[in-house]
Amino acid sequence: MSDKTVAPEKDNSGLHLNTKSIIGICILLVVIMAFAGVLTQVLPRGEYYAYPENCFRTESGEIIALADDEATYKVNGSEELGFTEYIALLAQNGTTVKPVDDLGNVNSENADELSGKIIDGTYHKIDYKMAIWKIPLSIFLVFASEHITTGLAIIIMIVLIGGTFLILDERGILKYIMAVVIKKFSDRKYLLLCIMIFICMLLASTAGILEESVTLVPIAAAIALALGWDSFVGLTISLIAVAFGFTAATFNPFNVVTVQKLAGIPVFSGLWFRIVLFVLVYAVLTIFTVIYAKKIEKNPEKSICYETDKALRDKYNVEDCMALLGDEKVKKATKAFIACLCGVLVCIILDFTLDMGGYISLPGMALLFTAGGLLAGKISGLKGKELFSGFLKGVKTIAPAIPLIFFILAITYILNEGMIIHTILNYVYGLVQGMSTYSAILLLFAFVVVLEFFIGSGTAKAFLIMPIVAPLSHLIGISGNSVVVTFCMGDGFTNLLYPTSGIMIIAIGLLNISYGKWLRYTWKLFIAEGLLAVAMMHLAVFINYA
Repeated sequence: MSDKTVAPEKDNSGLHLNTKSIIGICILLVVIMAFAGVLTQVLPRGEYYAYPENCFRTESGEIIALADDEATYKVNGSEELGFTEYIALLAQNGTTVKPVDDLGNVNSENADELSGKIIDGTYHKIDYKMAIWKIPLSIFLVFASEHITTGLAIIIMIVLIGGTFLILDERGILKYIMAVVIKKFSDRKYLLLCIMIFICMLLASTAGILEESVTLVPIAAAIALALGWDSFVGLTISLIAVAFGFTAATFNPFNVVTVQKLAGIPVFSGLWFRIVLFVLVYAVLTIFTVIYAKKIEKNPEKSICYETDKALRDKYNVEDCMALLGDEKVKKATKAFIACLCGVLVCIILDFTLDMGGYISLPGMALLFTAGGLLAGKISGLKGKELFSGFLKGVKTIAPAIPLIFFILAITYILNEGMIIHTILNYVYGLVQGMSTYSAILLLFAFVVVLEFFIGSGTAKAFLIMPIVAPLSHLIGISGNSVVVTFCMGDGFTNLLYPTSGIMIIAIGLLNISYGKWLRYTWKLFIAEGLLAVAMMHLAVFINYA
């Protein structure tokens, strides 16, 4: 196989980020950083106390915690207490925790784990204000925070994606994949669209994949363009479908399982209602996408991203793709890459089955995806030095996206360091008291949607609000599973709403789509999803879904 046959022009291969779009997003994130900094200066600062690590409530109701002389707990904004001092502080505020030297006698099936949960009734204002100088320097101070590990993991993923995709692109692997898809589904492409949406939603709804879907975005976009659609259709059948699968979660360990455990209700209970919700969300997303895709197919110039898609349309034209079907080297290389992608699916299944919380799926995806790209490059004819050079060139093309992650981490750092999130939670807690069940569940939904701006992780949000919301919802007559559904619907599609979402920013950056264009495409979809969420929440209250 000659390079002339399979490789695009040098400057047109791999993933290229539009400099103007990256700068625009960076400016937007800086504005949000400044806004977050202002909030830390004007809002009251306060905090709830939380249970220590390795803490359980036994069958008898006694609360115990494994003694740890090395553990430290931050209180009052900046003061650090040792384990013994912290236990004494909790006792002074009405919460008795008994230190133990061994947890061997704890029955994990009957004991409730309390580790990290905030303690209801312990909110108090603190005499603390974040130093103003920390706000502009937060992008550097974040390196000393606990969030840097997550940020570095995302950056590593971005680097691996960039390097791998350049090799796949230059050696014709992407075009071969598209040629096979076009050949099999050219007269059934809307069936393909429906299937891809269903599979991505199902993986998110059951196994909880989200970050892993970034690898699908360029491939899905290329397939969408080759079938006569645009990059937004590619985003919808990959990333958006995954986020909506989070909204319609059925077995998702990161929101359903976590929230049900924190609410003290049986895990996976109330499944029938969540299946109905999944079907409805799938129907809304599919109908929206089919209508949009037909409009673009009829008149491509109506696409919001028509101009930015021009280069991609020329690059992945059908004739060039179909010409590669007879190339045996590319065929073998593609099979090797697909085999590694199947390995990623196995990792996702194992992660879900063993309840590993992403510790298998995320590293497995990064390693197997990269290994598949390198193996495909080697089979297609690249030598060792050429393979490394190609990978490094791909890394360089995507490197401008890395600063975006640090800006997003800096915003999280400011909000946590400013000690205002618990103040907002306490305010909402006060509003919910005395409301009707229908009004209260709407306020809870709105709170989760707003909180997504500050805290992207569904598990982190659950640990923050459920210890307060669960007992309160019970008092005002909202069932535990109604709260679960409300939380999932508020946490799911909003993963793609705010510019503080790292996964969304990276995905649209890969396709040179600005945040403004992203909102122009998705706002109707978000409103439709929000209206469906309101209807389903009210139905849950009406039937006392339990």
